[in-house]
Amino acid sequence: MATTVRRMKLGSQGLEVSAQGLGCMGMSAAYGLPKPEPDMIKLIHHAINAGVTFLDTSDALSLKEGAREGVQLATKFGVKLVSGQFDICGDPSYVRAACEASLKRLDIDCIDLYYQHRIDTRVPIEVTMGELRKLVEEGKIKFIGLSEASASTIRRAHAVHPLSAVQLEWSLELGIGIVAYSPLGRGFLSSGPQLVGSLLDDDFRKNLPRFQPENLEHNKTMFERVSKMAAKKKCTPSQLALAWVHHQGSDVCPIPGTTKIENLNQNIGALSVKLTLEDIAELESIASADAVKGDRYSSNVATWKDSDTPPLSSWKAE
Repeated sequence: MATTVRRMKLGSQGLEVSAQGLGCMGMSAAYGLPKPEPDMIKLIHHAINAGVTFLDTSDALSLKEGAREGVQLATKFGVKLVSGQFDICGDPSYVRAACEASLKRLDIDCIDLYYQHRIDTRVPIEVTMGELRKLVEEGKIKFIGLSEASASTIRRAHAVHPLSAVQLEWSLELGIGIVAYSPLGRGFLSSGPQLVGSLLDDDFRKNLPRFQPENLEHNKTMFERVSKMAAKKKCTPSQLALAWVHHQGSDVCPIPGTTKIENLNQNIGALSVKLTLEDIAELESIASADAVKGDRYSSNVATWKDSDTPPLSSWKAE
């Protein structure tokens, strides 16, 4: 019997999504060459028909989904390519232009959840949020989110207009939902060490510290322990990893990405995996701080994690 994908409230502003979403980055960016568009459209329709209606993309990607009815579409702004380098921008004029461009590109009238992809540390968050609030008032976006922001930035933003979701930061006291991206460790918790050998040359994961030989052999032990536990639970390692995320609270929504229908079906199956408190404790001991070697990104890659912005009093509008 197929797993039913339950619905959940994301945040306290009225946004309702599928309890598991679909990350769309690997379809057109970062993980090697863009995948054939007809295949990705087929995958998206399959996901929607299966009950996975929360689709996560960004303006750094190139995806135009072919179904709108009953879909909660999340996209992002804030990262643009300038002379071959990423530039982070939260200027009001750019926020509006980026939103208009996404609406046109996606061929929709309103974006369900609009994230600031990375925080512009030059622009007070109140200024960026002020423009987003206007876009909500104009009906161009429904709900607002932040990604990779510090707790203080989240609180300042929330004071201008309520946030519905945040990626990576836990902010339960503000009634904000958590969207967990890369919940399968960029594919490592699905395939284990053999993943690295299958990556294409232009797949950015080849350069991630955790996938380098000096760290991979160590991390292999963690994957083997997760696999052993998954076998006992009669599920796959990836399902066990996703189940752990699902058990973190009713306000947490993972968005595992995939380009294959069989993997999507397997991910949905994680919703049926039940974990006891003992199971959760065992998993967390397996993935303790010293169990994984290698950072999320290389030292030369800016992550803007926990980014703060200058005070509003410093802002001089052009």
